[in-house]
Amino acid sequence: MATITLPHPGHPLVLVESTERGKLQEMDRGDLIALYKSHGAILFRGFDADLSQFHAFAQQFCSSSVVNESPGRTPLDRDATIYSVDGGTNAFPLHPELSREPWKPDLAMFGCLAAPGAGGQTTLCDGIALARALPAKVREGLSGRRLIYIAATWPGLLAYWLGTATPSDEELLHPPSSCPYEFNRLPDGQIIRHFSRPALHRPMFAEGPAFGNFLLFARFNNGRTDFPLLDDLSCVPDDWMQAIKAAADGLTLAVSWQAGDVLMLDNTRFMHGRTAILDPAARQIASYFGYLNFAEPDPEEIADPIWRRKPFQPPRPPPQLLQRGR
Repeated sequence: MATITLPHPGHPLVLVESTERGKLQEMDRGDLIALYKSHGAILFRGFDADLSQFHAFAQQFCSSSVVNESPGRTPLDRDATIYSVDGGTNAFPLHPELSREPWKPDLAMFGCLAAPGAGGQTTLCDGIALARALPAKVREGLSGRRLIYIAATWPGLLAYWLGTATPSDEELLHPPSSCPYEFNRLPDGQIIRHFSRPALHRPMFAEGPAFGNFLLFARFNNGRTDFPLLDDLSCVPDDWMQAIKAAADGLTLAVSWQAGDVLMLDNTRFMHGRTAILDPAARQIASYFGYLNFAEPDPEEIADPIWRRKPFQPPRPPPQLLQRGR
């Protein structure tokens, strides 16, 4: 029914190709989970997956999903769990999906509904290989350090997590256990939120360490040096960032889409991006960001988070925060 090509130098993903135009749902779930845990990236080709098959396939592996609330994405299914990708045409730096938030999903899955004639390749990089390839100075500089994600709040976010849009200092100091943030009130009265993660982390199904965070996207797409910060509240040095980007560029694979392709990525191990889209009218990519029903607990995550219990739509930021890249 399918041939399987395992990763090899320069090609860090598993390629599963249908030999009989079979359906994704006919693949053995246990075998696919084993491939996913071992390698972290699988491209399914020749299965002619449409939107309904893409949705059903995702449901085999995930108990819930999350919406990326950034603008330019359109829901594609009735349940609003599958969305289009960002509607722009620019190239995107490597990033794990939603690594700017404490609910980074386990799985990032993409399906090609219509392939572009030129450009618009999805890029990917194994964070374990990247950590290994970093210059010693950078790797040692990040080892044992944490990244601090500090961002603004707005009334809707405060009401969602704290139960009030105007929290007292006591409420800020002791948020509910269901809240993934800590809060501080600045001298000017502004309330900020923050959380932290290791600069080099252990993926869900591998020993690591791995590089997989929001640094590359923030620095080379959003032009920000202050998000995230190192644990001493200093910016990650620019020479470190240039070295990380150079190492990642040497390890990045660009996937040229064919209609019906499905790409399944361990979002705790792999980063993804894209090349510039030269044929935007033809390119239609579906995305699904989910929490695995075979997930292993992450000590960095709060206990029993809402995003693992039901489809999660985070509070939507006001336009001025989205324009600033939050």
